Amino acid sequence: MSFEDKINELKLELPEAKAPVGSYLASKIVGKLLFISGQISISANGELIKGKIGKELKTDDGYEAARRCGLSIISQVKKACNEDLSKIKSCVKLTGFVNSTDDFIEQPKVINGASDLIVAVFGNAGMHTRAAVSASSLPLGVSVEVDAIFELN
Repeated sequence: MSFEDKINELKLELPEAKAPVGSYLASKIVGKLLFISGQISISANGELIKGKIGKELKTDDGYEAARRCGLSIISQVKKACNEDLSKIKSCVKLTGFVNSTDDFIEQPKVINGASDLIVAVFGNAGMHTRAAVSASSLPLGVSVEVDAIFELN
């Protein structure tokens, strides 16, 4: 089954791959590696998912915010590959940043939202290394930001 077929089977709606809002690229290919800049948590209706995990939001809310970041990552990957996901060999690494309180310790559970989605879509090729870290704040007050590195065929 192709990655596109898996997206359809899972009934996932990918958001539009947003252009960067600063002095950076949304994606960059170096050799056989595809780097995806940090994708922030944006809801299905286009609103920013804001707030601190452990204060305004719970771990499950963060998981969903990270899942939304994962959908944006896939959109950026697709755009970088000229809409052809068959160019992806594997996901190498995700780095997740969680806007959380000082005493919050479930960052890995939050970033599982992105990890679980990547594995659901890419199967074994989606198995990746990862970091899940806390941040005292994130751009625009969002709850989660995730970046990614993929290997190309």
